[in-house]
Amino acid sequence: MSRDIYTFVLVASRNMKCMLTIVLILSSLTYYPAKVTAQTKQPAMTKQPVQPTKGNTSSQGRNSRPVFVLPKTPAQLSPISGRRTGMGSRDNCPAVTTALTALVPLREEQKLSKTDKPILRIVGGLTTSERPTFWFYVPYTQELTASAEFILQDSAQNDIYRNAIALPQKPGIIGVSLPSNTSLQVWKTYHWYLKVPCNQQQTASVPIYVEGDIQRVNLDSRMMQQLQTAVNPQQKVAIYAQEGIWFDSLTMLAQLRQKNPHDASVAEDWQSLLRSVNLDNVSTAPLVK
Repeated sequence: MSRDIYTFVLVASRNMKCMLTIVLILSSLTYYPAKVTAQTKQPAMTKQPVQPTKGNTSSQGRNSRPVFVLPKTPAQLSPISGRRTGMGSRDNCPAVTTALTALVPLREEQKLSKTDKPILRIVGGLTTSERPTFWFYVPYTQELTASAEFILQDSAQNDIYRNAIALPQKPGIIGVSLPSNTSLQVWKTYHWYLKVPCNQQQTASVPIYVEGDIQRVNLDSRMMQQLQTAVNPQQKVAIYAQEGIWFDSLTMLAQLRQKNPHDASVAEDWQSLLRSVNLDNVSTAPLVK
């Protein structure tokens, strides 16, 4: 009897081991596909990096400062044209720290011709305005002479506007606007002068002067759309500067300075625009009447 019991126990023990082995195999097969499935789904749940938004990040941005970009040289402009700063003391003109200066770009290329001289030196810029404003730094005051003289000529050197300009009470930047009876025509080039006589008692006196060109142009549809979508006047200033429309950019910014004399952002825009055309020496000068 004991032998039969021993045999039964031995057989049962072997059967239990087999069953245990089968259970372990089945459980491992069940766990492994689940693990594989979880690993397969994991990349789909991983957060993808955010792609940068495409847009215009040039000087037209709201927080960027205006920087002037020289346009292509108009064919109508002469190869050598203008004087951005007045010459030194002459005819009793007092010495000044900063010379009489026209607030305009200076394009000067040192390409050499057969005579080994610069062949391109242009002072001036573009405008879309029928009656633009011209800006000058004037170091001389009313104590020196009663007035300066502003002259605007057409391409045939005919005067279309000539007027006396009162000097300021202190050195600074002044604006000279054209009157209602004088206007610029599109695609025509004009030449301007600002002359300061230091000795009005001598008819042969040679004044200190600056001179340059201005050409009126039309806006293309692309730039008109940019201006229409501009969020504020400072962004419009940056657009004009980026497109090479100097007089409009500077005048808009000058008007903002006059309207908001204590606005630090407008002052920084003004300095940025002038420095972009190498007028650092007058970038902090005050606007005077």
